[in-house]
Amino acid sequence: MDRRKVVITGMGTVSPLGCELDTVWDALVAGTSGVSTITSLPGLEDYDSQIAGQVQGFDGESFFAKKELRKMDPFVRYGLAAAMMALRDSGLEMDREDPRRMGVIASSGVGGLQELEAQYRTYMEKGPRRYSPFMIPKMITNIIAGEIAIRLGFKGPNFCVTSACASGTHSLGEAMRKIQYGEADVVLSGGTEAPICTLGVGGFCAMKALSTRNDEPERASRPFDAERDGFVVGEGAGMLVLEEYERAKARGARIYCEIAGYGASCDAYHITAPNAEGEEAARAMEIAVRDAGLTPDGIDYINAHGTSTPLNDKTETLAVKKAFGEEAARKVMISSTKSMTGHLLGAAGGMEAIAVAKSLQTGVVHPTINYENPDPECDLDYVPNEAREKKIRAALSNSLGFGGHNGTLAFRAV
Repeated sequence: MDRRKVVITGMGTVSPLGCELDTVWDALVAGTSGVSTITSLPGLEDYDSQIAGQVQGFDGESFFAKKELRKMDPFVRYGLAAAMMALRDSGLEMDREDPRRMGVIASSGVGGLQELEAQYRTYMEKGPRRYSPFMIPKMITNIIAGEIAIRLGFKGPNFCVTSACASGTHSLGEAMRKIQYGEADVVLSGGTEAPICTLGVGGFCAMKALSTRNDEPERASRPFDAERDGFVVGEGAGMLVLEEYERAKARGARIYCEIAGYGASCDAYHITAPNAEGEEAARAMEIAVRDAGLTPDGIDYINAHGTSTPLNDKTETLAVKKAFGEEAARKVMISSTKSMTGHLLGAAGGMEAIAVAKSLQTGVVHPTINYENPDPECDLDYVPNEAREKKIRAALSNSLGFGGHNGTLAFRAV
């Protein structure tokens, strides 16, 4: 069976660098950090990590009525707003579309953590009769896919992929498949996350996973740098409109790029640590390249998972070498969006797919900021500190999640 070609025709984001697509891209190219001291948590001095990539410039009331906002956890507000912006960006007009051919595959890694925390506090202070009837529908991870469909009228395939920090990437890969095999013509897909709360930050602190460079938050996320000390937790959303190529062309849509390949694998090794050999992360890249009908020498750029943790960055570097071969790995440009946004967890794959699509559209690769001290074990071209202009033929985006989940997407210029 011939597979249909899938392209990206719309994008929307809510992020630590702003909530307008052009603003966010300009900030990425300029190497602007969106990491700052957390402003929303009480007792901040009790946390080892006191910094985060916090959403900037989001006005919920410009998207939703006050009554609606009260029924949404922040992860839904961010994701739904990003989806609405992506649909507007695509130019699709719903009164001209068949909604049964339009799906939603959208994700969150942890879902409504803020609602869970608030309701448990209510229970402790006022007892079990004061639980909100909206608690469960507000916090379950799949509600983001449901809310997007309800708001936008999409009646096609609809579900949520939850695979920790690979959630957004896996969602986009599954969305691509739905269109390739003719089960839908349009799928809105990506990820959203809002973990900046006592439970979220406290939980990651307990794991010793976060950077403690609290005195200089803008320099804390430093992927591949020898002095990296952990990731910076972040919040936000990245949603994309995927569309079958011929119909997008026929309606005169602006096409950012093709989403052409998808690879998935699992380390089957440890609940949080990647397998230091990098074999399965490499295999996800190999599958994505092959799935796209490409070869490693056709890939010009990799948007790395690049979390700024000592083990992850070393392992991902090794995985790239295994997937590409040493010589080819040294020729490919690699950068980490997380160096500026922090780690958006289940939303990271969506946000980083947007960065890749903009690179293919503009011929500019954003830098990895805070790269100051080379690490002998991370010795590839990480596009340090300055954006680079170069025509991109094809690119990959990597996501690696707790549980050993690996996901890679391949993109190609149109």
